[in-house]
Amino acid sequence: MDRRATLCDHRGMIPEQRDVGELLQRIRQGDSGAVDQLLARHREPIRRMIALRLDAALAPRIDASDVVQEVLLEANRRLRDYLRNPRLPFFLWLRQIARDRIVDAHRRHRQAQRRSLDREQPLDEPSQEEPGSGDAVFVDQELTPASAAMWHELQRRFWAELTYLDAEDREVILMRHFEHLTNQEVALVLGLSEAAASMRYLRAMRRLRGRLVPRESDAVR
Repeated sequence: MDRRATLCDHRGMIPEQRDVGELLQRIRQGDSGAVDQLLARHREPIRRMIALRLDAALAPRIDASDVVQEVLLEANRRLRDYLRNPRLPFFLWLRQIARDRIVDAHRRHRQAQRRSLDREQPLDEPSQEEPGSGDAVFVDQELTPASAAMWHELQRRFWAELTYLDAEDREVILMRHFEHLTNQEVALVLGLSEAAASMRYLRAMRRLRGRLVPRESDAVR
């Protein structure tokens, strides 16, 4: 798995609003080819969003790419309704469909195989990717083997501690750091004011930092 030593801004994964707006306008004008282009451009960021949230216990049964395909098919069916009333930016609307699909997948598979799944890994640990994987974080190729090993261990600890946060804190961190949503976008997703979304993020990061940074009393033991 490729990583870097520092977090990088990869909002380029999400198509620019201007480009999305142009494609939506072409769709309104009857350009069917623009529909395929629009959905194709959002495939990877939606796949990443789904992979970060799929229960690891479902990994042998559900592939993130299959869920993506379901999301894009549903978006295609509902696109005309969206164009009549675009209350959210297109990517956030698509995310909403994806979130519903994830919930449905968890419910369906938990109900079907509750006994076996409950003996496996806990819910909420991603099955395909962990924070810092893929395009978000890479190992600096100039790191020494010892430094690279230390960085991998920090990444492992970060993810382990993140899973101990409550769902609300974990979700806002995933959106801000690993989907690279802006505070404004997070506020829209959560139905909060921008100030409230910012405060929720800061509280979540404070709690995560409290788990990652040992207390002085622990350090001297």
